[in-house]
Amino acid sequence: MPEETKNPCSLTTFRPFARLFGMKNRSKLGFSLGVDYGTNSVRAVVVDLDDGKEIAGSVFDYPSGEHGVLLDPKDPNLARQNPADYIEGFFRSVGEAVRKAGRRRGFRPDKMVGIGVDTTGSTPIPVGRHGMPLGMQPSFRKNLAAQAWLWKDHASHEEAAEITEQVVRSKRGYLAKCGGTYSSEWFWSKILHCRRTAPKVFEAAYAWVELADFIPAYLTGRLEPDALPRGICAAGHKAMYNDSWGGLPDEAFLARLDPKLVEVRRRYAAPALTADRQAGRLTAEVAARVGLPPDIPVAVGAFDAHMGAVGAGIKPGTLVKIIGTSTCDMMVAPMDRELPDVPGLCGVVPGSIIPGMYGLEAGQSAVGDIFNWFVKQLTPERYAKRGDPHEYLTREAARLAPGESGLLALDWNNGNRTVLVDPLLSGLLIGQTLHTTAAEIYRALVEATAFGALTIINRFEEYGVQVREVINCGGIAEKNPFVMQIYADVCNRPMKISRSAQTCALGAAIFGAVAGGAYRSVAQAQRRMTGVKAKVYRPEKKAATVYAELYRLYRRLHDGFGTPQAGENYYRLMKELIAIRSRCRQR
Repeated sequence: MPEETKNPCSLTTFRPFARLFGMKNRSKLGFSLGVDYGTNSVRAVVVDLDDGKEIAGSVFDYPSGEHGVLLDPKDPNLARQNPADYIEGFFRSVGEAVRKAGRRRGFRPDKMVGIGVDTTGSTPIPVGRHGMPLGMQPSFRKNLAAQAWLWKDHASHEEAAEITEQVVRSKRGYLAKCGGTYSSEWFWSKILHCRRTAPKVFEAAYAWVELADFIPAYLTGRLEPDALPRGICAAGHKAMYNDSWGGLPDEAFLARLDPKLVEVRRRYAAPALTADRQAGRLTAEVAARVGLPPDIPVAVGAFDAHMGAVGAGIKPGTLVKIIGTSTCDMMVAPMDRELPDVPGLCGVVPGSIIPGMYGLEAGQSAVGDIFNWFVKQLTPERYAKRGDPHEYLTREAARLAPGESGLLALDWNNGNRTVLVDPLLSGLLIGQTLHTTAAEIYRALVEATAFGALTIINRFEEYGVQVREVINCGGIAEKNPFVMQIYADVCNRPMKISRSAQTCALGAAIFGAVAGGAYRSVAQAQRRMTGVKAKVYRPEKKAATVYAELYRLYRRLHDGFGTPQAGENYYRLMKELIAIRSRCRQR
């Protein structure tokens, strides 16, 4: 017997009366599409604009390289991606998401209001005269330098240090709004490294375009590098763009680094735009391949963490932590008062998260990557035989009390993003004995990332940016109560979880909705479309007391190995090890 016959109160039985009793069966405002380009995959979600609920979604794993990342065994700092994966990923993920949405009552493709896109960053791509990636040309298909330079590529650490030194020497304020130190993860250092190590690629490239700008440009057919819309998020946080000094660093400054960088600047369209603006409208060719009508507004692109912060409901006083392979820690502040320049941040940029507010970015270069490294490389075989090693390690680690293992670690396996901004740092574990177990080490690594998170919170508050609540999102926040409880205990603060499991994609969909006119502002859309879960991880008093003691020791290690002021003997040690490693691998 059909379920609606057995249940006289089912919605199906009384569907004619659903509107009378306020039962929603279709969206009044329509739908938007959020496309989230992560490190290993691209995810597309179709979102109901009435309440922010995801009605359909699809994920496409990048097929190239190792989990989508092109590596070089001779250089552990190198991380590139095949730009063809991005294009194929859009068609596959969006096409499938739209087909799934089509099976939901009330959805029609012509009710799609707008499209938003977020990506990793800084992930610059060398492109030809008409804006298509060099890596897609037959002559450059196997050339790693011609591919997209993924955010976690640290090959340009020498160039980053040179840029920092040049800014200091020139007494320009170019780094004042991005923490005082330029990073090897960012735009100019990667381009300068290409110029010096792959001159043929550099000469063949007409321009360099951030992934966050490339995707909207491709979707709207506005690929000409001199004119394609550039987002303030990528420009302000990674390319030293600021309206107060006229946009990008001036030509004289760039010429002192390398005269060829002047050409890159001249082909970078200005002004940079906020993500609530339209980059253009969906072309008929792209629309036909994914089952959508043409001319849908496409929002200006931004980075995944920034849109994820919007999808988590960021507002002044709220720190949003996007926890994944790395973390990004995002805050906003009103622009009616002047903010101090905060050392070690990845940027204080007007409009980069919410238009009309300062966007503040910090983060850790590796979190989930550290856990995965340990499981992949060092976990005893018996754990793998039981199924998912993470699950069993977590179960055993959760039985341990804070401080019981006697271990302490530094979370620098991929360098330090905030507050030291130094890629030439590495992981450290002290306190191990002949009785140390895998679960104890696993817990120490989780604790290390929590100590790094607390260091970022303290840096914000040291400079007058108060953290009144913390909202977490991402796969780890969603799926791992063990990690979140440790974060609550270490930071001695409640840890909230974003209501949406796909906050980055939801944030992109919010910007698509605003660019498409469904909402007047991002804040208005957030009030309808975002929220937090009922479950809150609250600090346990005894654990917080022990972690406060351990954190003092963590800071001694952090400052001793990470800052020259604390002792030259320790400060140079990791850097000298890395130099020896590089020299020996090159041989």
